[in-house]
Amino acid sequence: MSCSLYEFCRLQELKTVRDYLFQNQGKESAEEKNQTENELSWDTSDWESGWDNGDNKEEESASSTKAEEEPSGQSPPWLQDCTVSLSPCADLLVVAREQKAAFLSAKWRTDDSGREEMTLAVSWSGALCTEEGERVSSVIAIPLASQKRSSTGRPDWTCIVVGFTSGYVRFYTESGVLLLAQLLHVDPVLRLKCRTYEIPRHPGVTEQHEELSILYPAALVTIDGFSLFQSLRACRNQVARAAAAGSDVVPPPPLAYKKWGLQEMDTIVDHSSAGVMTLCVFDQMKNASILGGFNASVKGSPPAMSQFVTVGSGPYTGFYYAVEGNSQPLLSHVALAVASKLTSALFNAASGWLGWNKNKNEEEAAQKQKPKVEPATPLGIRFGLPDSRRHGESICLSPCNTLAGVTDDFGRVALLDLMRGVTIRMWKGYRDAQLGWLQVQEERGDREFSPSASLPRRHALFLIIYAPRRGILEVWAMQRGPRVGAFTVGKHCRLLYAGYHLMGVNSVTSQGWQLHTQQVCLLDPTAGALRTINIPFHLALSDKKNERARDMHLLKRLTAVLKSRDVDPETLEREAKGALLEIKHPAIKKQALESLLSSRSAPVSCLTNVTSALHDALKQQDAEEVEASLHQLCSSRLKLLQLYTDIQQLQSDANTEGCSGNDSLEGVEEELARVGPTLQRYARLSSKPSVSFAQDSPDTPLSAQAFLTQLECAEDGEVKVNRSSEAEWNQLGNFLFWGCLCGQSPTHKVCDTLQLAGIRPQQLLSLLMSVWLQREKDVLQRPVETVRNLHTLLIALSNMDGAVDESWDPQSVSPWWQQVRFTCIQSHNAAAALLAALVAHSATKTSITSRADSKLHSEWEAVSLELEQWAVCVRQLEDVLVLQTLLLVPSPQGTAGGAVVQCSIKTLLEGGTGGIADSVSKWVFRQSMAPERLKEILQRKETDDAGDKKEQKEAGDEAGEKEKSPEDADGTAELLLAVCQRFPDSLSPDLLFAHCSWEYVVQWNKDPEEPRYLYSAMEHLKVISSPHIQLGISTMMWSTFVVKRFSAAAFLMEKVGKAPKDRLCRRDVGMGDKAMTSFLGCCVQLLQILMEVTGLLVKNQSSLSFIPFYADSAMEEVPAPEMSVEEAWSGAEGPASIAELALEQRGVHYPLVQHHWLLASLMHAAMSFSAKVKPLSLFDSKGKNAFFRDLTTIQLMPSGDMDLALISVRQEFLLRVLTGWVQAIDDPSCPASAPLPSDGPKADWWPSLCIDLGSLLQVNPDILRRHLVCELYNQGLDPRAEEAMLQVEDKDVLGSQLLVLTGQRLSYSLLHNQNQTHAAMELLARLPPTLCTWLKAMDPSELRCPLVSLSETSRLVSHLTEMLPENHGQYSLALHLLEAVDVLSLSAGD
Repeated sequence: MSCSLYEFCRLQELKTVRDYLFQNQGKESAEEKNQTENELSWDTSDWESGWDNGDNKEEESASSTKAEEEPSGQSPPWLQDCTVSLSPCADLLVVAREQKAAFLSAKWRTDDSGREEMTLAVSWSGALCTEEGERVSSVIAIPLASQKRSSTGRPDWTCIVVGFTSGYVRFYTESGVLLLAQLLHVDPVLRLKCRTYEIPRHPGVTEQHEELSILYPAALVTIDGFSLFQSLRACRNQVARAAAAGSDVVPPPPLAYKKWGLQEMDTIVDHSSAGVMTLCVFDQMKNASILGGFNASVKGSPPAMSQFVTVGSGPYTGFYYAVEGNSQPLLSHVALAVASKLTSALFNAASGWLGWNKNKNEEEAAQKQKPKVEPATPLGIRFGLPDSRRHGESICLSPCNTLAGVTDDFGRVALLDLMRGVTIRMWKGYRDAQLGWLQVQEERGDREFSPSASLPRRHALFLIIYAPRRGILEVWAMQRGPRVGAFTVGKHCRLLYAGYHLMGVNSVTSQGWQLHTQQVCLLDPTAGALRTINIPFHLALSDKKNERARDMHLLKRLTAVLKSRDVDPETLEREAKGALLEIKHPAIKKQALESLLSSRSAPVSCLTNVTSALHDALKQQDAEEVEASLHQLCSSRLKLLQLYTDIQQLQSDANTEGCSGNDSLEGVEEELARVGPTLQRYARLSSKPSVSFAQDSPDTPLSAQAFLTQLECAEDGEVKVNRSSEAEWNQLGNFLFWGCLCGQSPTHKVCDTLQLAGIRPQQLLSLLMSVWLQREKDVLQRPVETVRNLHTLLIALSNMDGAVDESWDPQSVSPWWQQVRFTCIQSHNAAAALLAALVAHSATKTSITSRADSKLHSEWEAVSLELEQWAVCVRQLEDVLVLQTLLLVPSPQGTAGGAVVQCSIKTLLEGGTGGIADSVSKWVFRQSMAPERLKEILQRKETDDAGDKKEQKEAGDEAGEKEKSPEDADGTAELLLAVCQRFPDSLSPDLLFAHCSWEYVVQWNKDPEEPRYLYSAMEHLKVISSPHIQLGISTMMWSTFVVKRFSAAAFLMEKVGKAPKDRLCRRDVGMGDKAMTSFLGCCVQLLQILMEVTGLLVKNQSSLSFIPFYADSAMEEVPAPEMSVEEAWSGAEGPASIAELALEQRGVHYPLVQHHWLLASLMHAAMSFSAKVKPLSLFDSKGKNAFFRDLTTIQLMPSGDMDLALISVRQEFLLRVLTGWVQAIDDPSCPASAPLPSDGPKADWWPSLCIDLGSLLQVNPDILRRHLVCELYNQGLDPRAEEAMLQVEDKDVLGSQLLVLTGQRLSYSLLHNQNQTHAAMELLARLPPTLCTWLKAMDPSELRCPLVSLSETSRLVSHLTEMLPENHGQYSLALHLLEAVDVLSLSAGD
């Protein structure tokens, strides 16, 4: 890898900048100047060629020839007449000439090809001069670091510092806004230079401070970087605030600086500030003895000094040292300046009084405006390099501050050692040269091969020389290294070297930063581009180390060729072979070979040829010179490549061998015919369309590189297969055996090739099983053919050496066949695993039979433990296949439940005794199958075969009715029945219902907003026939999922005193108000189930008899069910099933359950009818303390008579519930004779529930019945009221209540009806005064339905006369009402 010059930025509007800066010049003068420049360039270049040494003659002649061939219409070198400065961050370019300047800022744009590139476009242009006659003499762009913590090394803004011929130094922003201006000296500014913070690479290096240095013809001004940074930030902020407020800018205070008067040098044109340095003790003593003689005194500690190096003439180079801490300016100079100022002030005032100098007002005004200039501190030269004829032109300081490059008028470039003050190297033939430095850090890859890899990375220094006369850019290694690069560039370029980075950075803020700066750039105005140089570190190494660097260069070149996409195979093979044979170091050669073998762009033939050539070259060398690991790598990779080629050749061979005729598949074919329908159903359900990527397809060919990464050759010749990932393992197995399974490759030849390669048969068997199980869908498309080929492959592999142990006893388990069986047990591909088990079973039987015949054993000895295990495995796989087929049945759209559960023998055994029922219950949940439908399907299992056939025949006659059931339409019911028949114990009805109930409540707990899940759980719980399981499941549900939310709901309702709003329900209970209503209804059902089951068990198994309403003396004792599993699945190990856990639960305390049932019923009623109540306040302190306790514990329950006030509150709530129910069932949209629903506020069981609650809460039930009758009549529901009236016991009180209601109805008809008839008015006049007065006292507004037919009112009055005894005080009033209603009825009939 050599030096490279690449473009990183484009310049826009460069012609516009040139026209703007040179718009005052005429075209003729430009053409004359262009012609003169060309002539001078020709003559000088030809003259300079005579000074060059022999190494540069060819290059100079080539450049001269190129200069002759350049077109005459080339633009003049206008850029050489301008002052140019580029920010180190390459985001701002300043071009200035005379009074004008243009700022070009970085922008990103998209070129024609769609690639993003950085460009520099004009952001500001204008005049910078403010005084007459001054011109721009020097420009520098300094980026200022951001003070934000999120900054990672990018500048906040860039300050442009401009020096003028008037001596002024002005500071501008990127937009041309003047921040600060100060006159530091009266002479023109020659050069501006900056030094920023550098992180010390070694502990002994002195940390340098930031500094801005300004050179004048006889003075040097230095400004501290920290104070300058703070002043510029403050000025920028002040300007921004003034611009925002529209006010004037306050003049900033002057900058603090040091000024040195450089003495004892005739002419100074350039300088460099090398920073603070400290002499060692020896140098200090040497200088003291030279300056002070033998008796000179030496200070204890050497002083710190600032070193300045200047170039010019007399001497050619000067070294100045300013001791830190000197007072500046001196006191005498200050006194002299003050006295001079006072004298001139008095003289000017006196002359004004006397009338002198009246014509010099303008000069006086100018003198008053000009600021005072402080005098410079004299600084004598320490030493220099005298050369009277040589005049220095420029000096460029290296990044390490120890070297500097100096150019002169003789066309020489000198290299100075600033520490010793000597010239250590000189180049000639570089007139008008421009210099720059490039510091390169050692790469991490190079460091790994270095013996000092643990030390910090090294740095290499290179000097960049641009010779514009010759149009060449050269790179030289320091200090005495060769030229490592040369580029032919234009003659009008500018080499831009800043020599600094960001200002405002210190040792604290620079931690973790990555400064994005360019060290050196080449500005080409012809092409409008900025280019930078890339130099590899190894070019700076010596010859001894350069051999390794050369090897690294070859390695990188090979890597670049491998990454290229446009290289043809022949070129790639030639380059790779040449690089590998040329590399000397074994470690790098090994790395290059591994890179080649891992490249996907290299074909197999290229890999084989290059590896073979390298192997032959290593054989020709002495054995002692060849590294053993490299030789082993070549031989092993060559062997694997040959194996890959052979397998590939066998797969492409058209002549494939047929299946061996000796393979007996009679038993396998019978088994295939038996399980064929299930396999077809499984294949149809599993072949759903899915999204897959092309690179993940199993048909993707295996590359040689992937083949090499998965196989490894040992020293003994054995080939091992590395199992890194499942995908790569399946891909390798697919490459080796899929062609044989499809019948496209010769099976025995492939097996022989693999055996000769040295791969263990066990690994080949694992690869074969993996590809067989992975490609299950392809296998099921042609099951007979693929099974026959699998049988052939298994026999061939088992016959290999090392497969089946020769000493294997058929009465024991074979490790070989155990591996196949273990793979089938773990596989989730049920169909492929079953087919593999059938084939392995047949192959095992054939192997055992052949061994028995060879040993002359009788036939009965062929029955072995191995065959028994295969029989069990086949039985289990058939069960898994049927179960997996059921689980693959798609669920209706919109149902939850997650993905399909993948089953295997291993997962079912590890799932415990309830694993199978758990899988089916998840399927039932996904199908949303009703408990009645599931119970109907399970009942078919108990019928005999004849009954099944009869039912199927009858069902066939009713095809239209059967099509309505989706389970029957796709055969789901028959499939579920088949699964239950294969698992009669694991899928017993009670066990399956228990798991379904538990699955539904688990899903409800995940999503409480779905109350139908909890309702379905209750429905499945009700159909469990075993009371022991039912009791255990109910207890577990209550304690695990229900009681926590139930208590939260109770406390919430107690707090708000009514049915809470949706927001409060979601906050405290975790569900909405509607979902909470359904949840409380399910709580009532759950507690009812607990009471019923507890009453049944306690009544029949204990002497306790506190449950009179569940007594059934004729019922026999209910024994606990016994849990069992199928014989083939008896090895299940794992968690206990839900039914087993339910049987382990303790019995519950019935009064406590009933106590909770009361609370749940009250809360459900309050939520259903939005009644105001505090449910916990309806109980006394004992009752409150008993709530939400463990149902299996015995708590202190309320007993005896309750407080009358509490009973009154309970009665009032129950009356409100009955009123709410009556209002809910009065639906005008539904006919009165329509039956009421079984759920919700309109359910028909609400009245009976309230009566039962009243009995348990010590509320008189007859009061509730009478209130219900009155409310029904009040609502106008007379038929329902007549039915409810039959249950009322106290007819007298009811009659009195209904008498008032009847009077209200008659009062409305006679007195308050707007449509009164004439007959009604006559009747009102004939009524007895007592009745008339009583009717007028009635208030019909209390009736919710006053418009009732007269016939119903007549029936009501008739019932009143029947209920009231004759001696009742209101009996006569009832008779008058009956007479009045009859008269009204007759008049209405007429």
